[in-house]
Amino acid sequence: MNTHHNYTPPRPSDEPLEHREDAEQRRIGVAFTPFETRADLILRLGRQADELGLDRVDLAEGWTHDSMILLAQLAASTQSIGLGTSVVSAWGRTPATIALGAASLQSCSQGRFSLGIGASSPPLTEGFHGIPWARPLARLRQTLTAIRALLRGDRLPDAAGGARPLRLGVVPEPPVPILLAALSPGSIRLAGELADGWVPFLWARSRLHEGRALLQQGESRSETASRTRVTVGVPVALAADEQGARQRAAWWLSTYATRMGPLYPQMLARRFGMATAVNAVIAAAGDRSSPELPAASENLAHEVTLFGTYEQAEAAIAAWFAAGADDVNLVLPPNRPEQELAEILEVAARVVSPHRSWIRHAVSAATACRSAQETPRVSSASVPPARVSNGASG
Repeated sequence: MNTHHNYTPPRPSDEPLEHREDAEQRRIGVAFTPFETRADLILRLGRQADELGLDRVDLAEGWTHDSMILLAQLAASTQSIGLGTSVVSAWGRTPATIALGAASLQSCSQGRFSLGIGASSPPLTEGFHGIPWARPLARLRQTLTAIRALLRGDRLPDAAGGARPLRLGVVPEPPVPILLAALSPGSIRLAGELADGWVPFLWARSRLHEGRALLQQGESRSETASRTRVTVGVPVALAADEQGARQRAAWWLSTYATRMGPLYPQMLARRFGMATAVNAVIAAAGDRSSPELPAASENLAHEVTLFGTYEQAEAAIAAWFAAGADDVNLVLPPNRPEQELAEILEVAARVVSPHRSWIRHAVSAATACRSAQETPRVSSASVPPARVSNGASG
């Protein structure tokens, strides 16, 4: 967390969620995966998100586009929206190169940038970057430590051989928040120790408290007692009707269970105890070119995606805040028609009110629902349509 500079991102209080006065600090943004190949569409939707008053646009970098270049383009064509790399690989650039990019983006965005880093995966690290994926936790620690030092104006802590360590020529102001995209227990603890925020993806909503506990273990090793912000990336499975929502959820689950290596299916099946649901998703994906959401996997969809109709979006987002998220990034489904994605932004904007007053009421209702062990369902009675607002950026 904020061990290495004076930047302190907004932190929630320790009061019950339904009574927190800092609900206005909760942020709702949008994010893109590397599956989205249309750079022009990302730029248009990013500008639309800015105009609608959403809080953030985050780009995950993989094998498609250089996220820092796209964010520089967005910085030049947007006014107030936050910009971030939801994840860049700790293996794809040197710490100095990452720090250079972060400092430059903080300057050209006038302080709107945050840096998300992750350990990536063996298929991407070895198959795309040509680097053996070994000791990822050590790599993350080394990368975070070096980037922190450079961004605060210190010399590189681990220069090679007998070389004279160098420093950045221009230190970014304000300091760049660093977030860690982490799923393993060790890397989540590292986020609590060294990062300003934790960015889980496909994490079960009902298990956010387990991630928070791991963060606290890392925070206990930090030099300062500051609370790590939790910014969840939630795949969007929203649609105008229930059938469309089920199709979106089926795509997300089948893609990450069958095409992205063993990490996600193992995490969902073993750590979260959802093996039956994961196996049903895998079986359905093998049977059809366009998989359907099995009945046995409905609870999984509710746990790890934003699953429901447009009218249920407000309640679905509130449930993530009630579970312990500080920020919610709506990860847009890739390669969908632009009109459909624009509709999702409009739905998100209707949820974001200028003063965030809805969050206090919706989170309170979702917390009561959780305490009664109820979960919002696509088939449940429709929530009243979300209020229309031009919500200002938080």
